[in-house]
Amino acid sequence: MACGLNYFLLLQIMTLPIYKMSKKIKYTVEYPVRCSPAILFEFLSTSSGLQEWFADKVEDEAGVFRFSWSGAAEEAQVVEMEENKLIKFHWTDSGKDEYFQFMIDRSEVTSQTILVITDFAEKKDIKDQSQLWETQVKELFHRLGS
Repeated sequence: MACGLNYFLLLQIMTLPIYKMSKKIKYTVEYPVRCSPAILFEFLSTSSGLQEWFADKVEDEAGVFRFSWSGAAEEAQVVEMEENKLIKFHWTDSGKDEYFQFMIDRSEVTSQTILVITDFAEKKDIKDQSQLWETQVKELFHRLGS
C-alpha cells in the first residue's frame, strides 16, 4: 500500500510543473484603424466578415462559429456581444476562463478608432501569437482599404 501511495504522490509532483507551464495568460494587442466602428464590427462579428481576413472558411449557426484553415477546423461560441463595440468568443476546446475578444475603442486624444484584441497564450508563445495577430490584422486592413 505504501509503495502505491508513494508512486501516486510522485506522479502528482511530476505533473504539477507541467500543469503550471501550460497555464495560458491573457495578453492584448492594439491597432489604430481608419474606418468607422460599424464597418469594423461587421468584419469582426459576422461569418462573411471574418472569412475575409480571419479564416479560410467561417460558418455561423446560432452563435457558434466554425473556423476552418487549410482543412483544420475549430469552433468558438459567442459569449458576449455589444453592437459596434465588442465581441467575445470562447473556443469550445479551451479552458473555461480563456477567450479571444475584439473590442472597438476610440482614442480620446485623436478620436481614431482602435481595435483591441485580447487573447490567451502560454508565456513562451505570446510573441509568436502577437505576430500571428499582426499578420491577420494586416489582412483585415487590406480588406477594409485602410
